[in-house]
Amino acid sequence: MKKFLINLSLVLLVVVALFGWTMLPWLGALALAVIFAAWLGFSRSGRQTASMTAVGVSTLRQRAGSSSVIVIGIAGVVAVLVALLAMGEGLTATLQSGGRTDTAIVLRGGSAAESASVLVHDDVLAIGQAPGIARDAGGKPLVSAELVVAASVKQQGSDEDANAQLRGVDAEAWALRPGLKIVQGRKFTPGLRELDVGQGAARQFAGMAVGDEVKLGTESWKVVGVFASGDAYDSELWADREAVASAYRRGNSAESVLVKLTGPAAFDSFNAALASDPKLKVEASTTADYFAKQSASLAKTIHIVGLTVGIIMAIGAIFGALNCMFAAVASRAREIATLRAIGFRGAPVVVSVMLETMLLALLGGVLGALIVWLVFNGYTASTLNGLTQVVFRFKVSPQLLWDGLKWALAIGFIGGLFPAVRAARLPVTTALREL
Repeated sequence: MKKFLINLSLVLLVVVALFGWTMLPWLGALALAVIFAAWLGFSRSGRQTASMTAVGVSTLRQRAGSSSVIVIGIAGVVAVLVALLAMGEGLTATLQSGGRTDTAIVLRGGSAAESASVLVHDDVLAIGQAPGIARDAGGKPLVSAELVVAASVKQQGSDEDANAQLRGVDAEAWALRPGLKIVQGRKFTPGLRELDVGQGAARQFAGMAVGDEVKLGTESWKVVGVFASGDAYDSELWADREAVASAYRRGNSAESVLVKLTGPAAFDSFNAALASDPKLKVEASTTADYFAKQSASLAKTIHIVGLTVGIIMAIGAIFGALNCMFAAVASRAREIATLRAIGFRGAPVVVSVMLETMLLALLGGVLGALIVWLVFNGYTASTLNGLTQVVFRFKVSPQLLWDGLKWALAIGFIGGLFPAVRAARLPVTTALREL
């Protein structure tokens, strides 16, 4: 019973240590590395550990096959985990970057997204008269009623159908998004069936070059410009709202109203005025909050999927490391027993075996991180957001690379722990007699 409690305590200690390790910033890891290096250099046990580790590392060439299993397995875990999380970060950044604190979006009350909202003409007029809205040089409120529909288009380089997001906007829409710039051609002319397309949509969908004619619904539209915004709008097609409403038989309605505020502090008065109007059944939020909410659930899902896949692969890598290190310990049993016989303690044996495994894990982690950085950083992809496709770039951040390395070292720690304990517990006489 006592032995069981001791083993249980050790397991719990390892679990707590691993949890703390996953939360550790790189500065904390650097501090631990400095302390460990000092222990290796200035204590007797540390010098014994360094000597045993050097001997073990010198034999890696003889165990290249089994060692490569550890390195490649852990590299695969890190590469897959970081790639999935980079996808989530890139998509979240794309969805959130279109938000600002000095612009607000108004939807029908209870609507979680534009696609679920309907605003009639009187709603749009009332919203435009609310206090806190900025005005242009002519005194006109900076308000854009907008209508979003799913337009059927063709994928670039294939005959496969895809849904592009066609946004009908008012003339003030450009002023409400100062980061959005025309990079080719010109802006569409209000009242005409002309399109400006985001540069992401131009790459993703066929027939989106300036001068092309594309059929949306039952009407033919001419592409007159390409714009860049660096956010989710890059995946959209823009046209005059009245033209879109006419082509898709939406009457004079809108789905949302975007307004430019006089400043971030003006949102409270603007929102209060809308809430106090009994004729309006609407909800307002800053575009920063709106886009954050839109991306939160998707980012959480991708994060959970990434961790789940990473854990499954990590379990496989741990078993691979266990098998390889158990074999390595068995092949070095006489050597370890001899060192124990001449005075080497059990602790250096345990630490040296674990250190050897973690060095291999670190090599695998660096390899996996390098592969992800070279292949996926800035890689352009697209995914469905609702019924439409959003073009985004993978974002391999330094924090994600550090997280991947922490996973690699954690796998190495677990994979080397049990073989190390076995090596330290093996009786010296038994090891010398068997070999």
